[in-house]
Parts: sequence; C-alpha cells; structure tokens
Amino acid sequence: MRASGTFTVADFTPAPVPGADPASDAAAAPGPEIETAVPVGLATMRKEFEGEVVGRSATLFTAAFDQAKGVGTYVAMESFEGTLHGRSGAFNFAHSATTTGEDRQSEFFVVVPGSGTDELAGITGSGGIAVDPDGTHRVWFDYELAR
Repeated sequence: MRASGTFTVADFTPAPVPGADPASDAAAAPGPEIETAVPVGLATMRKEFEGEVVGRSATLFTAAFDQAKGVGTYVAMESFEGTLHGRSGAFNFAHSATTTGEDRQSEFFVVVPGSGTDELAGITGSGGIAVDPDGTHRVWFDYELAR
C-alpha cells in the first residue's frame, strides 16, 4: 500500500557533535575533530504530518552541508507515531539524500523492520521525500503489514 502526506518541521535544534573540541564555543554547535571542506552538523528535529500519514516524528539528523552553496548530504533516523491509512502505531524509518544545490540524488528511504507497534506491528517497506517548488514537503510510504 502507499500512504502519502505532507509534513512541516515543528522544531530544528542543532546539537554539539561528539568528538568536537570541548574548548570551542558550544553555542556554535562545533563539528567533529576532523575538519573537512564541508562542515558536519548534528541536530534533532520534530515534524508534524497530515494526509494519509497523520502524526508526529522525532528525528536524529546528521549532515555534511555547505550552506552557501546548498551542497551536501544528510542522513536521518526518525521515530514516527501516528496513523497510516487510519491504522495507528509507531515505527522507525531512515532516509538520506544528496543535493548539488539544484536537485536531490542518491536517495535512500527504508522502514526499519521489526520497529512497528500496535496496528503498525510488522510494517516493512520504503518510501520517499520530495520538496515542491513552493516549499511544501511531501512524504510517502510504500508499505506492507505482516498478517
């Protein structure tokens, strides 16, 4: 089955990166001890979902991203709680993508096997994320539930 919806980011909070220099300014969310041409960052996020996907998620978000050029890659692990097509529960999903500033490529999206609860127990599958030109964030899950 496919469940699709839209989401908004309710909170994005940068966090210190493990291994960072403890003498640096913690308010600046310092990067790892190895410096590269594209800075690495860590953040937590909260999202709110509407449509056939209704609920909320808590996300651990990591990225190597050049803000000025809009170039980089992110990796995220989300814990979702809500409903897909009216079936309620919680599960984890992971996703990543790369951008060269004008596109998304090398996308990865997977529902974590064995992570589903309640009516979403046994969920498996994949999905995707897209951002419309007007900034609307879309998500979809192509999923199956164990019988």
